[in-house]
Amino acid sequence: MSQLLTLELSDDVYAALQQQADAVGLSVAELIVTSLDGQHRLLTIAKLQPEVQPEEARQRLLSYAGAISLGYATGIDNESIDADLAKAYTNDF
Repeated sequence: MSQLLTLELSDDVYAALQQQADAVGLSVAELIVTSLDGQHRLLTIAKLQPEVQPEEARQRLLSYAGAISLGYATGIDNESIDADLAKAYTNDF
């Protein structure tokens, strides 16, 4: 089921909305409905997720951090870069 809602917007607000709508190929009404629907979904998701303490959130974030060994040294020296480029250009793809 849907409801009809009438809004009164200032000319400046409408012009800004019109620019945004034109940029994405929607009408102003479609842009507003899409935006409100997206915000509603985000609020619903936020309500479903339990509140996380800052330290717990930090630890979860840090669990994704780490180091990866490429098996060879990397650096910013020109000789190494030149050698890598020469090797790449001599390979036929």
